[in-house]
Amino acid sequence: METDIKDTKVETLGVRSTTFSLLVVDDEVTTRDLCRDVAVDAGLQVYVASTTEEAQEILDQYPVDIVVTDLQVPQAGGLELLKRTRVNNPEIAIIVLTQYGTIATAIEATRLGATDYVTKPFHVEELRTKIDRLIHAIEMDQENRLMREELRSRPGFGGLIGMSPRMQRVYKLIQKVSQHNYPVLILGESGTGKELVARSIHFSGLRKNKPFAPVDCSSLVPTLIESELFGYVKGAFTGAQHSKQGLFEAAGEGTLFLDEIGELPNDLQAKLLRALQEREIKPVGSNERVGIRARVIAATNRDLESAIRTGGFRQDLYFRLNVVQIKLPPLRERKADIPLLVNTFLEKFSDPARPIHSISEDAMRRIMSYDWPGNIRELENAIERAVALGSGPILHVGDLPSNLQYASSEKLADVDELVPLETLERRAIFRALQETSGDKLAAARLLGIGKTTLYRKLKQYEAGRPQA
Repeated sequence: METDIKDTKVETLGVRSTTFSLLVVDDEVTTRDLCRDVAVDAGLQVYVASTTEEAQEILDQYPVDIVVTDLQVPQAGGLELLKRTRVNNPEIAIIVLTQYGTIATAIEATRLGATDYVTKPFHVEELRTKIDRLIHAIEMDQENRLMREELRSRPGFGGLIGMSPRMQRVYKLIQKVSQHNYPVLILGESGTGKELVARSIHFSGLRKNKPFAPVDCSSLVPTLIESELFGYVKGAFTGAQHSKQGLFEAAGEGTLFLDEIGELPNDLQAKLLRALQEREIKPVGSNERVGIRARVIAATNRDLESAIRTGGFRQDLYFRLNVVQIKLPPLRERKADIPLLVNTFLEKFSDPARPIHSISEDAMRRIMSYDWPGNIRELENAIERAVALGSGPILHVGDLPSNLQYASSEKLADVDELVPLETLERRAIFRALQETSGDKLAAARLLGIGKTTLYRKLKQYEAGRPQA
């Protein structure tokens, strides 16, 4: 039998910045050529093999991103090739080709780690769509890995956790604004990590070697805020026995972070506006003005636009601070990040003498179903408490705070009529995919089911078949 191993280099014509590779394994020449043509049209470098041993030889010698293999391929068979690949090259995505009427075998292949399957005879467009999806998933995975590596290597991102699409947009904004000096306004609910974002901007940017001076405007009494920001001279008021620099001046060429700026009294808002416009301040009790060079980053959990309408915040100061706005999503809108956050906090609070290495599926399901009004701060406190009370290597529901132990893990439809369980299940699956921006693994975690189960359900919906 003629050896049918080919190394086909493809010209991508600028469609892709990176050439991905695909291996087709099938003893039928027609099917093999058809798959190769689809892959070439997608801009992929293609290898072909007619037996499992030829396929293994290619996998041992060349980088392969996707394998398309028939389950009835000669020698060891497609399932055995799948098992070997999962062990030796777990990062490779695998599509299995199966004959009509052998869906059970395809499901078994999915259980063993196949990414998807196509039933023979197949439509070219179906295979093309599945390959395109895999390429997109690989590109996203590479981008995410690069982002994670960058977040680990750059100290400015050290405290920020999450790889959801909304957090990735936040990271990109941080990267952009860190290279400039204009003011930034950070908005977000309490506990979302606004100060971490401010620190990330500072320590990732041009001023990282200069001071970072935070001040909580809500924690200071109104009579002290002015002297704290602008400083004072000796004798300015009772008890002022010596002059003191304000935070504006002390920050030098660094960053002044004004947390909870929405709590600043109106008269001080006017003085802050003047300082930002004229780039100078006047210490309390002094007639001399002092130039300022610090960058200003402000944050608040208040709705400043509503405060402007009610007279609680100056519109001109809002425009001055809101040159660039970064809005942090609440945790309930990025639940795909919760497993990563939970594991991070488990590692942070684990006692070396009594380590807790993981969390049970039931406990994670309770955590995922909760809306976290206190956001990341509340989640961190909950995990710290659970670790303190936990007694084994796995965190269980009983270790969680009582509001999580007895929280309903299901949200009923807002309708009065009875809804079939099949309909509720379908709604829940598509709602989970929507909340996780199409991330099937995150959606499965959110639902508390296995990835294989989720794929099977989606296949049933696509085919219009009733559920098993």
